[in-house]
Amino acid sequence: MNAKILIGLTILLLAVAGVWYWTGSGKTSTQQVAETEHEYYTCPMHPSVISDRPGACPVCGMALVKKTAQQEIDSKQLAALGAVSLSPTQRVVANVSTVRAERRTLVKEISAVGVVSVAEPLQATVAARFRGRIEKLHVSYTGERVARGAPLFDLYSPDLVSATQEYLLALQNSGMGEGRNSTMAGLQDGLKNAARERLRVHFGLTEDQIQQMDQTGTAKSTTTFFSPIAGTVLQKPVMEGQYVDEGMVLYELSDLSHVWVYLDVYEQDLRFVHLRQDVSVMADAYPGESFSGRVTFIDPVINPETRTVRVRAEFQNRSGKLKPNMYVKANVSIPIENALVIPTSAILSTGQRDVVWVEISKDSFVPREVMLGAKTEQFSQIVRGLSEGDMVAATGGYLIDSESSLQLPTGGDPHAGHGVSSPKEIRTEPAPAAVEFAKPGNNGVVTVPILVKGKYLPEEIHVKVGEKVRLDFFRDEDADCTNEVVFEGLQIRKRLPAREHTIIELTPTATGEIPFACGMGMVRGKLIVHK
Repeated sequence: MNAKILIGLTILLLAVAGVWYWTGSGKTSTQQVAETEHEYYTCPMHPSVISDRPGACPVCGMALVKKTAQQEIDSKQLAALGAVSLSPTQRVVANVSTVRAERRTLVKEISAVGVVSVAEPLQATVAARFRGRIEKLHVSYTGERVARGAPLFDLYSPDLVSATQEYLLALQNSGMGEGRNSTMAGLQDGLKNAARERLRVHFGLTEDQIQQMDQTGTAKSTTTFFSPIAGTVLQKPVMEGQYVDEGMVLYELSDLSHVWVYLDVYEQDLRFVHLRQDVSVMADAYPGESFSGRVTFIDPVINPETRTVRVRAEFQNRSGKLKPNMYVKANVSIPIENALVIPTSAILSTGQRDVVWVEISKDSFVPREVMLGAKTEQFSQIVRGLSEGDMVAATGGYLIDSESSLQLPTGGDPHAGHGVSSPKEIRTEPAPAAVEFAKPGNNGVVTVPILVKGKYLPEEIHVKVGEKVRLDFFRDEDADCTNEVVFEGLQIRKRLPAREHTIIELTPTATGEIPFACGMGMVRGKLIVHK
């Protein structure tokens, strides 16, 4: 009996000890979870906003999202690996979808504006070869179309009358009887040929006009001049009865059946444009109608003001619809075969580099820095950073990026170390750096570009006393909290329109710090003035 009681007590003690061990020295599993994690609420667009209860973001008004803080050891591991882990619920709520990086033919579309111009080889200038008076204009208005060889004007000139009389006299002497000796005959024929050549070359008479004088033996008081090409009159600065001097321009003609179009192509698109490439243009005057041409010349010099390159294309214009000085919109399609592409929506631009989130295992993502090639509205070519078959986050990348900011220690950069092959090179805290002063330009002004995107980049600017500082703010976001910048100590408040440059100029007169912040005081930076 005593043995049975002893065995029962032993079993009871072992059971109590097991329960005590598995429950963590008498603590419940709920208490254990409470020690290792707790819930809080944050804004997906502004991770710095954290609350212990649900509500709305004071910056943008979005509903706060429920989060679960992981253990400190897990945060360090995630930071070291650069990975972000999402729960299935978080993935659904964030609408995170993945696609595979694949190779395909990518059609790059280049859009450019241009202006129609006349084709220079098809232009002709009719100028006065000698002094005289316009007796009659056969083509009397600008814009009139003329055929090749059509009469343009009749001109009277005493010089021309004298030259024709000299020719007729030489012609008469060369045709005299057979009594001439060979020397005299050669001299008279030479005079005749010289006078004939002078009429043709210097005075511009045609062979038909000279032959008509040979037949009639008389010279007219006026001479008709003809169009050298078939085309349209672009300029006619003369009137009937007007006296003209040698070299004066009388007509500007151009054949508009072929025209040139000059396009302004941005330098980042220049590598896609080449000679004999097909180009299509559209004009507002003819909606829905396109005109096809071909690239014939690429300017070797970049315009330093517009940062564009002038590209010339030739177009058939038999219909005459393309008018000189008409504005057109051009489109160039360049197929890029076997390009590694991903959706453009998968790319996050930090201003200095481009990043995508790659799924390395189910619901786990790592950032990867990539180099972009050709880019369209839907797809972008990846030159470096991805391999064929990699799964990338096509949507929800910004929310993954926000989650990575929450999982890193305070002050850590979620994009630090992107593209670095070795985890040992990733730093969770920035290394101390020497003070680097902003350098003045050739005009003596220190120009500092500042990117506004969730924060100020750079946040600290080091300048010297007495230097004129030009701060160039560029806000690359639509959040209302950064739509203005305030220098409270200098009583400066200025709006920052989205994706526009805003300039603030000042000259520090004393050493110290000049803080600046957004209108709500959430984003801050400072100007540090040294001796």
